[in-house]
Amino acid sequence: MIGNIIGKNSGLFLDLAVYSIIAENNAGQYYPDYAFNHPLFTDRMKIYSDSKVSAFINSITGDQSRAFLDEWNEKQDHSQKIYISYDSTNKNCQAGDIDFVEYGHPKEDTGAPVINYSVAYDRNNAKPLYYEDYPGSIVDVSQLQYMLEKAGGYGYKNVGFILDRGYFSKENIHYMDKYGYEFVIMMKGMKELVKSLVLEVKGTFEEDRRYSIRDYKVSGITVKKQLYPSDEKERYFHIFYNDRKRSSEHEAIEAKIDRMAECLHKHEGTKYEIKGSGFAKYFDLIYYNKGKKDEKFMYGRELCDVINEEIRLCGYFVIITSEKMTAAQALELYKSRDASEKLFRGDKSYLGNKSFRVHTSESVHAKIFIEFVALIIRSRFYTCLKEQMQKNGKKNYMTVPAAIRELEKIELIRQSDREYRMDYAVTATQKEILKAFNMTAANIRTQASVMNEDLMKIEKEG
Repeated sequence: MIGNIIGKNSGLFLDLAVYSIIAENNAGQYYPDYAFNHPLFTDRMKIYSDSKVSAFINSITGDQSRAFLDEWNEKQDHSQKIYISYDSTNKNCQAGDIDFVEYGHPKEDTGAPVINYSVAYDRNNAKPLYYEDYPGSIVDVSQLQYMLEKAGGYGYKNVGFILDRGYFSKENIHYMDKYGYEFVIMMKGMKELVKSLVLEVKGTFEEDRRYSIRDYKVSGITVKKQLYPSDEKERYFHIFYNDRKRSSEHEAIEAKIDRMAECLHKHEGTKYEIKGSGFAKYFDLIYYNKGKKDEKFMYGRELCDVINEEIRLCGYFVIITSEKMTAAQALELYKSRDASEKLFRGDKSYLGNKSFRVHTSESVHAKIFIEFVALIIRSRFYTCLKEQMQKNGKKNYMTVPAAIRELEKIELIRQSDREYRMDYAVTATQKEILKAFNMTAANIRTQASVMNEDLMKIEKEG
């Protein structure tokens, strides 16, 4: 597929995708160092200079990335009911003339302008489906509707969407209803409706074994209600309780109140105006001669009813679904977002892509395109390793970066007869990792022999 779209430089494209995974870096100037001691997809394993790499990246067009997405999504099974996890991140941009870089609300604020980047991930088949890049000033909640339109454009009809609380809005809920999409979404904050629902069922399910979801060490119950008065349908509110979450949230509230009380105590008896709504939410602020020239702040009295209500809600969280399901099913679906979140952590941490260091809009779009292909490859790695862990237990070398580091130790060295041979046998750890990809030590020896023949042939041909 890449060969048909990219053409004669498709080998270099794939090499750059693999380079970003193995070297955990997206900087083109280091690619020649990587290429020197790795097998390549380029014709005759040719090593290109960083200037050639830069020129190639600049030559990749938007039409090529769109053609790839069209063909990739056309290959998927559109008759299957799937849930798509949609998530976004942003990248700081240390770059030049890029027309869609804007200042926004980055997760890691370095003061630089940012680009937003989102991926739709098929949680049923564990693969990324498509991506978007858009200006940094556009917030996630407003971009969702455009993503839904794209899903329809790619032919996805029988789908549901798994969304983080950042996408929660009345408009987005109604928009998904309009297109007939199911959804699983985390409720944003403790809104009045959620508070009333939690308090309504509080004490009825938390210690009842019938509501225990042991895989996640929580209890859950489902209530059917309207979300908004304008809703034509009722929704399913899945209310969960977690003991550990309660303890940590309770302690966080106590620590917050203690910090506020300490701050207020420092200013007692001084001409000081307490600003911000946070203090007034939890304390009755007492002043001497409020509004007069000799006004002084005296002390803050805790609003115990407000604090107690917040403590009563500790440990609870709510997931809303449009489709009828149990609390356990809803949580399982929502937790499947972990795979797409790990892709994003992989993209920004393992692939070295916290920032772009390119100088044109075209090269940014091209790098995102290459990254997306790398994510498809890395996602397959992740799925294979995860399945192997489920069979044989969790081992610390069965993560993608750890497995790659271990397999990187398998090397061919050139001996005095000019032949390339493996430096040493495949280790037990490497054999365990290879099982995840249905490979054995014999496969590695065969590949090493084939690679030696290829290298010798290239050398003879000059």
